Amino acid sequence: MQDISRLPHHLDKRKRECQAVIETPKGRRNKFKYKPDSGLFSLSNLLPQGFSFPFDFGFIPSTAAEDGDPLDIIVLMDEPAHVGCLLDVRVIGVVKIVQKEGGKKTQNDRLVAVAGRSFDFRDVKSISDLNDSLVQQVTEFLGLYNKNSGKEDEVQGVEGPQAAMQLLEKAIQRFQSKPST
Repeated sequence: MQDISRLPHHLDKRKRECQAVIETPKGRRNKFKYKPDSGLFSLSNLLPQGFSFPFDFGFIPSTAAEDGDPLDIIVLMDEPAHVGCLLDVRVIGVVKIVQKEGGKKTQNDRLVAVAGRSFDFRDVKSISDLNDSLVQQVTEFLGLYNKNSGKEDEVQGVEGPQAAMQLLEKAIQRFQSKPST
């Protein structure tokens, strides 16, 4: 079975577009994580009653974040996608996050993107184009959702598409320099 975390990302730097794989759809309490060894998605966390993901959550294939996993991405779109769905997305920003677990701090930023095919977000080119309330909801959720799994996420701020693209390009370089398994 093909490892989808190694699919081409199809990055178009000029348009700031690439592909993303959705692990957890909007509206779900279950947090799924892709397992390259089996090619399946497994339940990795469960949000408390009354909480759900306010956006689709996934990763960009053929990237490696500072923690070694594929680079995380949240995708704003008109309707939830399905687990394992491959989407064309436009990168609009990044939420800077430091994750604390067991006394260890790790930079664990989340790219923010909009679906390439969207009525609601088709004119959004930068995170600054979004309603302030929506950006606040995204950052508050990202700061809280890992609490019940023993991790503490400290949101350090939001940056625009240029910073997001720099992060993405570094993650692509990190992946390419990683020994293949």
